[in-house]
Amino acid sequence: MTHIDAGAELDPVHPVPLPAPGRALGLTAAEVAERVARGEVNDVPVRSSRSTAEIVRANVFTRFNAIIGVLWLIMLFVAPFQDSLFGYVILANTGIGIIQEWRAKKTLDSLAVIGEARPTVRRDGVAAQVATSEIVLGDLIEIGPGDKIVVDGECVETDGLEVDESLLTGEADPVLKQPGDQVMSGSFVVAGGGAFTAARVGREAYAVQLAEEASRFTLVHSELRSGISTILKYVTWMMIPTAIGLIISQLVVKENAFKDSVARTVGGIVPMVPEGLVLLTSVAFAIGVIRLGRQQCLVQELPAIEGLARVDTVCLDKTGTLTEGGMDVTELRPLDGADESYVRKVLGALGESDPRPNASLQAVIDAYPDGDDWRCTESLPFSSARKYSGATFSESTGESSTWLLGAPDVLLADGDPALAETERLNEEGLRVLLLARAAGDLDAPDVAHGARPTALVVLEQRLRPDAADTLRYFDEQNVRAKVISGDNAISVGAVAGKLGLSGEVVDARRLPAERHAMADALDAATVFGRVTPQQKRDMVGAMQSKGHTVAMTGDGVNDVLALKDADIGVSMGSGSEATRAVAQIVLLNNSFATLPSVVAEGRRVIGNITRVASLFLVKTVYSVLLAILVVCWQVEYPFLPRHLTLLSTLTIGVPAFFLALAPNGERAKPNFVGRVMRYAIPGGVVAALATFVTYLIARHYYTGPGALDAETSAATLTLFLISMWVLAIIARPYTWWRLCLVASMGLAFLVVLVVPRLQEFFALKLVGATMPWLAVGIAAVAAVALEFLWRWVDRRLPV
Repeated sequence: MTHIDAGAELDPVHPVPLPAPGRALGLTAAEVAERVARGEVNDVPVRSSRSTAEIVRANVFTRFNAIIGVLWLIMLFVAPFQDSLFGYVILANTGIGIIQEWRAKKTLDSLAVIGEARPTVRRDGVAAQVATSEIVLGDLIEIGPGDKIVVDGECVETDGLEVDESLLTGEADPVLKQPGDQVMSGSFVVAGGGAFTAARVGREAYAVQLAEEASRFTLVHSELRSGISTILKYVTWMMIPTAIGLIISQLVVKENAFKDSVARTVGGIVPMVPEGLVLLTSVAFAIGVIRLGRQQCLVQELPAIEGLARVDTVCLDKTGTLTEGGMDVTELRPLDGADESYVRKVLGALGESDPRPNASLQAVIDAYPDGDDWRCTESLPFSSARKYSGATFSESTGESSTWLLGAPDVLLADGDPALAETERLNEEGLRVLLLARAAGDLDAPDVAHGARPTALVVLEQRLRPDAADTLRYFDEQNVRAKVISGDNAISVGAVAGKLGLSGEVVDARRLPAERHAMADALDAATVFGRVTPQQKRDMVGAMQSKGHTVAMTGDGVNDVLALKDADIGVSMGSGSEATRAVAQIVLLNNSFATLPSVVAEGRRVIGNITRVASLFLVKTVYSVLLAILVVCWQVEYPFLPRHLTLLSTLTIGVPAFFLALAPNGERAKPNFVGRVMRYAIPGGVVAALATFVTYLIARHYYTGPGALDAETSAATLTLFLISMWVLAIIARPYTWWRLCLVASMGLAFLVVLVVPRLQEFFALKLVGATMPWLAVGIAAVAAVALEFLWRWVDRRLPV
């Protein structure tokens, strides 16, 4: 609540106070130029993505690139070109990763410009929006409801200014600010307005990192990526002793030619590295960002794509999500014989008293623009916690009066006759405001007590045309929708009913405070009205306590706390700066219908990466086990690097790329590591044992010069056929393109076996008929074993 400067003038068209004599005009153009020259500029860039240099470093300087790079250099000196092909594959893969993430960076950067906060700065007495980076030390910055405070400063003007500093202090209650009080970057305005002088800008600001981190392209805090990191950590520990044993076996025990021993040693180590798995994950995420960017969806934190795919509960704020921002006054109902023309004057004056009206008050302003020369002497801005606003006027007759406008069920006592009429209108999906004349002063703590009801203002909300289809989509996907609103519960329930959302309607003021009991109540009901901002936060926490993954949508300052605590926060592009700052996903086109696309993209990424991770890790398991068997049996390693490069390309590399980008609507499931390894371990064990059996039989079958090449070719055939069967299992359910993908990989291997030059290049030549057919037979038995084992795993080890 604040007093209004009697010298302030009002624009007759837009009720925004213009500078009055003695009011701060802000810096002059010359002062701004002087500060820019001194470097006193808010020069901290709010980046939506990693820099190009960071992208290159992240893709090039990896643990496994270092291992592969060293082995590649060794092979360039000791073996033919064919045996160093794996190094060129790594170069190509790294290049693809850099290009795809750079494309994602370009998409994010262009979208971030659209969604960037643009504070209003007063210079030379004129208010204008500027980029955050253009603010200079000493600038006079105007703020209102929903505005994020982007630099530290000191209040110069206040008009009922209430600031939420919870993102900095953890204290949920808004703080009333007076001239001279400090405001901190990272906080936001929940009610009222004012202006402050920038005291600390750039990297000196208290919470400058908050704004930067809120919209940064990140690859962290993701179950998928942390799961892959866990797998790679164990793979590394398995590789070290196995590789040492293999080196000793090949170089010392067998006493083979040095170069051939080195080549076969490297051939055993290279396939242990699932180097393409991390790359493919980054590529899949990056392409997801690009696809969503084309639909005007800004993904501020990359794991949000994955997170929304895991969501089982979506909490929807009615206003701005299910309904469009604007409203229309459809009826004015005077109470207790009040004069309608007088009521219109009161409403017009109330509209002019608030320089930053919310959607409800804007509808009143549009309907009753004439304040009839009433002068506002005190005002109380609307806040979602109070649920009403007010003002004291000096009327044209000289009489003074105080009026309140807000929720009837908050301003009226239980049993008041006007409540029955309000409830009936709410049941029709209409929103109702009560105009009441206060009995006391506006600054009294119980100003609403004893207020005399004067009129009901009936508003009609505009439903979003796409909301019903989106709710239907979530229902089909077994994602529960909960409507959580600060409006009257019956009215919210009626709106939800019009959109096809059924379920119990609850007034949140009657919800239990204890978390477990609240969680049970939330499970039972669908629509909740009269929810306070703190309650929204508590409700999100209660649902999370029962194991639910919760997404929260919203566009107003009353949604910020809940958006911040939800697993995934989704903000509308037209929402307040505060909501856009804390949300992981911003729908720049303000279309609720974009959410299914985000869910589908997340499911595609997670489902496909889980699918192809099994391919990569089957190779790692059979490579480690083969190396162990070779050391134990004291025999030459059966493969050269060129053989495994060919097999990896045809059975993993090329197919995985296509499978990772394919459509996939399967709902994301938890325990990524367990789900991948329960298939990779049996698949890798079967492949290694079958291949080694073929190799041992071939060693006894072939003798004389060229025997090792023939043994290698037979073992390679077995391993390829088993790997193809693993690919065929992972590619299910089949579509025409999946069948073509698997068939083309088999055909490519057949071409290598048939074309003499390719036979020579890859050192593959099947000798005789008996051993090759025996290799095929062993592979067939292994395929049957794979089918049996994987079905047994599904039954006995569900995840």
